[in-house]
Amino acid sequence: MLFVGTTASADHSWGPYHWSASSSPVNLIIGDNVSTIWDNHLRIAESDWDQSEVLDLSISAGLSNVKNCKPVSGRIEVCNSKYGNNGWLGIAQIWVNGNHIVQATTRVNDTYFARSYYNTPAWRQFVICQEIGHAFGLGHIDEDFYNPNLGSCMDYTNTPNDNQHPNSHDFEELASIYSHFDSFATILSPINNNGKNNVEESDWGEAVHQSQNGRTSRFEKGLGFGRKMFTFVIWAD
Repeated sequence: MLFVGTTASADHSWGPYHWSASSSPVNLIIGDNVSTIWDNHLRIAESDWDQSEVLDLSISAGLSNVKNCKPVSGRIEVCNSKYGNNGWLGIAQIWVNGNHIVQATTRVNDTYFARSYYNTPAWRQFVICQEIGHAFGLGHIDEDFYNPNLGSCMDYTNTPNDNQHPNSHDFEELASIYSHFDSFATILSPINNNGKNNVEESDWGEAVHQSQNGRTSRFEKGLGFGRKMFTFVIWAD
């Protein structure tokens, strides 16, 4: 069943999913697999999200091949490449076991960012900030591309100048998501990617959420034994 997006709300987790942690803040490594044109945008996004009281983030050398952006257990791997004319600017893919996030990747598609319309600092910062935000358990705070900006990278927009960073609502929602402790830290048990590159829509499973422009913004793929892969998409115009 396809669910249609809702209006703006500070309650914008995308489900019960979170990185498990026995204490706060949650320690997470972001793997840097990006080229020099993206390095500063990644550093800004990491610094922005690290302002959350419930996250303790650090950037480390990437452990993935930039083209297939293979997930690494317990980490968020961030990659850029020319992934092709497949329609998307950026995707975040999150693997869960039960309610717990096990591994995540973020990819930005240089096929589109090489075009003059998207080849701006604002578009690059908006997309990488939002896709990394999904990996913490955040959904979109608003899914209308044409209403006034809310000052959050989790707000859909066609004019991203004011939506390049998280805002206070994003940090409030993170505090809610990570308001409890688990009896264990994140289980470092990798979920097999089955050799899939996962850059094509056909690999993403069922369409489960739609934004207000009618495009599917979230996909869900069952992997068996309580494990799933979620894919979040920002489509190019």
